[in-house]
Amino acid sequence: MTPVNSNSNERLTNDGNQVEVECDRSRNPSDSDFSDGRLRKKHRANNNDNDDESHDGIWFPGVTKHINNEQKKALEETASKLSASGKGITACDESAGTIGARFESVGIENTEENRRVYRQMLFETEGIEKFLCGAILDPETLYQKSSNHGGMLFPEVLQMKGIVPGVKPHLKVYTLPGTNGDTVMQGLDSLAVRARGYYKAGARFAKWRSPISIDLENGRPTALAIKANMDDLARYALICQSEGLMPIVEPDVSLQGRHTLDQAVAINIKVLSTLFKALIDHGVHLPGCTLKSNIVNCGKDCSLSYSVKQIASANKFVLQQTLPVSIKSANYLSGGQTLKQAAARLAALNEINAGPWNLSFSWSAAIQLPLLELCKGHGCLQLDAMKSLYTEELEMASLAASGKWHPNLQPSDGDHTSA
Repeated sequence: MTPVNSNSNERLTNDGNQVEVECDRSRNPSDSDFSDGRLRKKHRANNNDNDDESHDGIWFPGVTKHINNEQKKALEETASKLSASGKGITACDESAGTIGARFESVGIENTEENRRVYRQMLFETEGIEKFLCGAILDPETLYQKSSNHGGMLFPEVLQMKGIVPGVKPHLKVYTLPGTNGDTVMQGLDSLAVRARGYYKAGARFAKWRSPISIDLENGRPTALAIKANMDDLARYALICQSEGLMPIVEPDVSLQGRHTLDQAVAINIKVLSTLFKALIDHGVHLPGCTLKSNIVNCGKDCSLSYSVKQIASANKFVLQQTLPVSIKSANYLSGGQTLKQAAARLAALNEINAGPWNLSFSWSAAIQLPLLELCKGHGCLQLDAMKSLYTEELEMASLAASGKWHPNLQPSDGDHTSA
């Protein structure tokens, strides 16, 4: 990029793209083109990507080369929809094996039809659109149909309710040799083709989980595992954006272990800072990206006790150290917390106003396990009872995403008591 001189109508060039900046230096800075935080600009591109429609602010040609401005706007619109205040993302992306284990533990047969009927309840319970802005689907569910809407595919049903459908594209976990058990997620090789198909099926975002375990006695997580996983998340995000899917990046630092809250803070800062450096290095368009992360907390077997306020403050500190303001929303996973634990910690975090981001939920087990408990001893899905409880759970989650407390929720529900 050539330097900008002090004359009016300066021109910035990069790889054939040109930007003309109109700036009258004789004007007082208080009423100049900089006074409202932007430059008036004209630009033209020597390609056919419709890049003449830039966003407010300076257009930096060549920063994000894999998508044009029209694609960027579409990704940003999806990110904005998924950052709706007081709403969250329901995670219904368990594989057939994972949901099957949950079914079998309460006496439900693991068949495709039972999985379809169960997910239909999660998507079609009346009024859930008041609490949800998005839903993450397993690829199997993406192609299943509703029996209540004339054979309409589930993504269409969700869109009809104003809920953005997404998909989980990652495959299986692979153990990295020589790391005492650290892992990476597989599935990048075939991702572009699959993402293209998911978009055609109605998905508008994707979610890739990279699990990280803390085992300080065995030197985990290793620097290798952190870098490998965060680089994978960046490559996944780059591929998804190229195929029209808004990427949710999910570094999942497990709450298992004996580590303290201070140790958790240090490791989470390392993980998230590595992630966002990788995203930037890969050229990922950050405004068209969303974070799904674990709540920062001590290990479940930690011998120390922490109040919900201390946990909230720790999460605020980590966010302010690592999360770019271009990311609109951070949605927390439950990660083995109960619904009350997760909701109390989210409510406390929103109460202290951590920053400019929308802080919400994307919970699976915390919401679904209590629903499945209703089926014990019946041998079949208890759909009516499940719908009622599901609505109550989503109301609690929605209030927490707004920094408010459900009548059945107390701050002490979010405390960590010593093991």
